[in-house]
Amino acid sequence: MNKVMNAGEVVRKLDSGMTIGIGGWGPRRKPMALVREILRSDIKDLTVVAYGGADVGMLCAAGKVRKLVFAFVSLDFIPLEPWFRLARQNGSIETMEIDEGMFLLGLRAAAMKLPFLPTRIGLGTDVLKYNPQIKTIVSPYADGRELVAMPALELDAALIHVDRADARGVCQIKGPDHYMDDVFARAARETFVSCDELVESSFFASAEEARHVYWERSETTGVVHIPGGAHPSSCNPLYGFDVAHFKTYAASAGAENGWQEYMQKYVGASEEHYREQVGGLAAIRKLALPTY
Repeated sequence: MNKVMNAGEVVRKLDSGMTIGIGGWGPRRKPMALVREILRSDIKDLTVVAYGGADVGMLCAAGKVRKLVFAFVSLDFIPLEPWFRLARQNGSIETMEIDEGMFLLGLRAAAMKLPFLPTRIGLGTDVLKYNPQIKTIVSPYADGRELVAMPALELDAALIHVDRADARGVCQIKGPDHYMDDVFARAARETFVSCDELVESSFFASAEEARHVYWERSETTGVVHIPGGAHPSSCNPLYGFDVAHFKTYAASAGAENGWQEYMQKYVGASEEHYREQVGGLAAIRKLALPTY
C-alpha cells in the first residue's frame, strides 16, 4: 500500500475539535512542517497532547488550541515557551498539567486500549488537586495500597517527524532518542508522519537499518516527504535546532503584532516559502547538533 501524501492532504484529514498528539520532545524532532500546515488552515478548538515546544506555542499563538495536555512546554535554552506562557497567563486555554511519567502512562494506556494504568506517580502532589478528573483506586490485592488511575490519553491523530520512511509507512529514527513517538503512534486512531528522506523499501532489508524502526508500519496512516520538516527543531543526526530562529520566534511574543508578522514572514502560504525565508534546505542541514 502506498501511503505517501502531501501536508495539505494530512490537514484535510483533521477536523476542528480533534485531540491531536504531537511527537518529539521540546525543541527536538517536532513535526513542524505539519504544524505549519495546520497554522495555514481553518482548524481550531484542538486538544493538543504533547511534550511541548514551539509546536504548542505556535498553535496557541494562532488560537488553534482549546485544551492542552502537557508535562512541559519548553525550548530548553528558553525555559518557558513564550507563546504558551502568554496563553497560560491570560487563561485562553484549558490545561491538564501532569508529571512526565503520568503522561507516558496515559499514552501507554491508550496504546494498550485500556481505560487507565495504575501508578504511584502523583500521590501526595498537587497534580491530583489541580486535575480532579484523575481518580485514585485501591489495589484489589492484599497490600490494599492507594494508587493513581492514570486515564488513557486517547488521540484522534498523531503527528510525528522521522529521519526517513518508505511508502508503506515503515519509519526510522536514528537519533540518540526516539522519545515517546512509538507510543504516540500506537495511542492514535491515525498517525501521520513527515520524513526528511523517503527511501525505497529495500533500504530496511538490512538488520542495521531495521533496528532503528520503532513501530509497525500498520500504525502509520500517511507519510509526507518534507526535507527539513522538523526545523526549527532538531532532527539528530541530520541537523541541530536553529537557535537564532528560535530567538527570533521568541522575541515575537514581546512585540506588537509579533505573531502576525512572524506568520507573514515565515509561515506564509507554503512550506517552500518557509524554507526560503530560513535560508533553504542547505542552511538547515548545516545546523550544528547540540552538545550535552
